[in-house]
Amino acid sequence: MQMIRYLLTACVLCAFAMTASAQGYPNKPIHFVVGFAPGGGTDVMARAIGAKLGEALGTQVVVENRPGANGNLAAEVTAKAAPDGYTLMIISVSHAISRTLYKNLRYDLLKDYAPLSSIATVPNVIVVGPSRPVGSLKELIAQAKADPRRITYGTSGAGSPEHLAAVMLGLTAGVEMIHVPYKGGALSALDVVAGHVDVGFNTMPVALPHIKGGKMKALAVTDSKRVGVLPDVPTVAESGYPQYAISTWYGIVVPTGTPKEIVTRLNGEISKILTLPDVRERLAGLGAEPLGGSSEQFGQLMQSEVAKFAKIIKDANLQGE
Repeated sequence: MQMIRYLLTACVLCAFAMTASAQGYPNKPIHFVVGFAPGGGTDVMARAIGAKLGEALGTQVVVENRPGANGNLAAEVTAKAAPDGYTLMIISVSHAISRTLYKNLRYDLLKDYAPLSSIATVPNVIVVGPSRPVGSLKELIAQAKADPRRITYGTSGAGSPEHLAAVMLGLTAGVEMIHVPYKGGALSALDVVAGHVDVGFNTMPVALPHIKGGKMKALAVTDSKRVGVLPDVPTVAESGYPQYAISTWYGIVVPTGTPKEIVTRLNGEISKILTLPDVRERLAGLGAEPLGGSSEQFGQLMQSEVAKFAKIIKDANLQGE
């Protein structure tokens, strides 16, 4: 009985301390963890949000770059951080993929983090070089079926969102192409332009300059809707595969156990930030479309994306290295 009283007292004191902490929040710098190197799209996105968040909260938001293992190293560190609202992490669709692809992760995306807010989505596009004799996705699929395992495609790397977009297309259309992984989307795109690989699966920021310059032909976008910068390019769904939709999304999480009051406040501030013209302009420069929404909506997105990619990975028998 005495032990039970002790535990109850401890729980009450803990809850009181967390409430008091939430009421005085923030009273010190906030750390915003990024699992990729400075200068990349994820880093630029985090800094754009972080700077405005610091202004709104009246405190410093420090961006910490912890690159490595496709963002998984940063995720391991953040999972162990105190759930007090002073550690945030930007995640992407890559983390939803990694949860199934890699068997020995030292964190669980759906258990170790509380969803805070979605940030943006970046369209992906299927492209070919200018000399490739194909004018639509339907023609490409027909060629792949007529000549199995002869068409090559490049992506930013094995297990990347672009790779999974290609795998899903192969499963959906019933074709098999040869994957050529690169260390980054820019290198993949250059080899599509040069004709060293037949097809490219790239993010819009990587592909768009080549498309606008006439060095690539865009066959389809992988998102559920057309994109404003390429209004004449159909979606994969419009090209004959109505169930197909994959996008590269980004969002922010905090360690599980972070007080609800803090989560609610941060979500509200981020939602306001995503409506600011200069932030939207900066995201547009990355080819990104702002999302926003409630923390619950972002949590639902995380759940659905993990389930979707788990099925793709299982059906394709993919394994992370």
